Amino acid sequence: MVASHNEGKVREIRALLEPFGVKTLSAAELDLDEPEETGLTFAANAQLKACAAAKVSGFTALADDSGLAVDALDGEPGIYSARWAGEPRDFGHAMARVDNELTARGALEPVDRKARFVCSLCLAHPDGTLETFNGTVEGTIVWPPRGTHGFGYDPIFEPDGEAITFGEMDPARKHAMSHRAEAFDKLVAHLSRHLETE
Repeated sequence: MVASHNEGKVREIRALLEPFGVKTLSAAELDLDEPEETGLTFAANAQLKACAAAKVSGFTALADDSGLAVDALDGEPGIYSARWAGEPRDFGHAMARVDNELTARGALEPVDRKARFVCSLCLAHPDGTLETFNGTVEGTIVWPPRGTHGFGYDPIFEPDGEAITFGEMDPARKHAMSHRAEAFDKLVAHLSRHLETE
C-alpha cells in the first residue's frame, strides 16, 4: 500500500509502479489516520508514515517524504514544504513565499536560486523491517510559476539541463527524471537483487 493521503504523490507512485503490475491502495482509501511527522529528516518522516501504515493495515507499506530544499534559504522549506502551503493546502501561497524570501535575501539571479527536490522512500514490512531509498533532482527556482502539470512546487522548479519547469513538463517525462523516480529506481534495484537471492 502507499502510505500517503497526498493525491499527487499517490498518483506519481502508482505511475511508477504500474509497469510492474503492482496493485496499490492508498492510506486515504483504507481510511488510515495520518501520523504526526515529527522527524527531522525526510527519511525519518518517511519511516514514521510507513511504519504506522504497515502496523495498522498489516500490509507492506511504501511511504514517501519529499520536498523542496533551496540553497539560499538554508535548505528551507525542506521537511516543512507542505506546511508552507498551510491548511487547506495553498501551494500558490507557498511558491510566492519562496520567491519573496529569495528576493528579500537578494537572490535574484538563477545562480543564486539553486534548489533541489529531495525524496525518501521507505518500505515498511509488517514484521518491522525497514528499507529506505533516497533521490534528488537539482534545479533552479523561477518566477513567475509556469505550467499546470504536476503538483506542489513544480511550476517554479526548472530542472538542470531543461528550459521548462516540472509544471510545464509532460508527466511521463517528469516521472523519468524526478527525485521520486531516482529513489524508486534504487528501490526496484534492491528488490530485484533480493528476488535473485531467494
